[in-house]
Amino acid sequence: MLPDPTVPASLLAVLELVRGCFTAPTFQTFAAPVTGLIAQTVRCTVTGILLGAGLTRTWSHDRAHAFFSRVTWKPDLLGIALSHLVVRRLLSEGAVLTVTVDDTLFKRRGKKVFGAAWQHDGAARGSRPVGRGTCFVVVGIVVQLPFLARPVCLPVMARLWRPQQEQSKAGLAASMIRLLAACHDGRHIHVVADAAYHGKALRALPSTCTFTTRLPASAVLYDLAPPPTGRRGRPALKGQRLGTAKDLADTADFTTATVTRYQRTETVHLTATTCLWYGSFHTRTVRIVLLRDEDTVSGYDLALVTTDLDTPLPDLVTRYAWCWPIEVTFAEARDLFGAGQAQSRTRHAVERTVPFSLYCYTITVVWYALHGHHPADAAEHRERAPWYTTKADPSLSDMVAKLRRVIIAARFTPNSPGRPTDEEIHAVQQAWAAASAA
Repeated sequence: MLPDPTVPASLLAVLELVRGCFTAPTFQTFAAPVTGLIAQTVRCTVTGILLGAGLTRTWSHDRAHAFFSRVTWKPDLLGIALSHLVVRRLLSEGAVLTVTVDDTLFKRRGKKVFGAAWQHDGAARGSRPVGRGTCFVVVGIVVQLPFLARPVCLPVMARLWRPQQEQSKAGLAASMIRLLAACHDGRHIHVVADAAYHGKALRALPSTCTFTTRLPASAVLYDLAPPPTGRRGRPALKGQRLGTAKDLADTADFTTATVTRYQRTETVHLTATTCLWYGSFHTRTVRIVLLRDEDTVSGYDLALVTTDLDTPLPDLVTRYAWCWPIEVTFAEARDLFGAGQAQSRTRHAVERTVPFSLYCYTITVVWYALHGHHPADAAEHRERAPWYTTKADPSLSDMVAKLRRVIIAARFTPNSPGRPTDEEIHAVQQAWAAASAA
């Protein structure tokens, strides 16, 4: 079955690299919603995606809904295929993967929405950080593209987490990390996450993975286990109590170092202690990294715990700062791809629509890096909007707008040569204006 003619050849070339996740008919169905979601500038529901693809008079609405609710395809398998695409096309050969993990809430109403519940919402406004919706734990690969000054997080896996279930968010993240590591066998992976991700589930990560997260202020640390005494009884599993991070900071010797984080280079004071966080990582040796800002004279401003025992401290701080791009990804996926707007209610549909939107984010960035980037893109934007005097890099909205123009050109280019009609010219002008205003 031939692909839909409205899918641009350059976008289809990217989608072809994940064709193995689908049957031939399902791949054609997959390519159309991807194009429709990227092209859609308003409400990104399932029917809105169909409208964005220009197929409302060609496809039945049921075909679009069935792709998410009934058709056989696995979001995890698609995510793994995208991770291979990112690694092979955007990273150098043999590069270590930096992976970030976080969760976000997509607000939903209705009693029949699968997985929707009142739960923590870190982005909530007001004094109560709660909201009703579906929560997804997301794993993304952080890449540094040559035409961007900031790192970008590309989602490659997302799973629905439901409150009061057996598996915690950390457990869900650990299972996805293990799957990612197994599919990239032998490649070293550095995982970074915020303070919510720690616990027993992370003890059994593969030896090729390191894990770095923020240390809770209440965490109690212990010295390494002493050597066996030769006496009867079980050997000690931990040494003497060292106390909390505050106790370590009171007696530690800090050294001055230069770190790069959040696109700034700063002078800070660092110290590290090799010990055990027995309550979370049990007997696995960890390093506690304490950071003081230049104007801080006591205590600490940042405490990290990592299973990476070899990387220099400034590089660890820089790596942890790469947690932030996933927050940017969440905001941009909501604003530009309508992540969470689909009104699905059944289990399969709910579990697939959000990952699909996040994967379209990854597909767009990969397309732009391989086929869409031009050195003059930022200058062209400054020419259209001269108030952006310091703009030097293309933003995600620039990437999406450029891909939308390519989609519009493919949709309205006549299949046979000849002079376009007035109706075709008017349709192109309207679509181009909508894409530029997005």
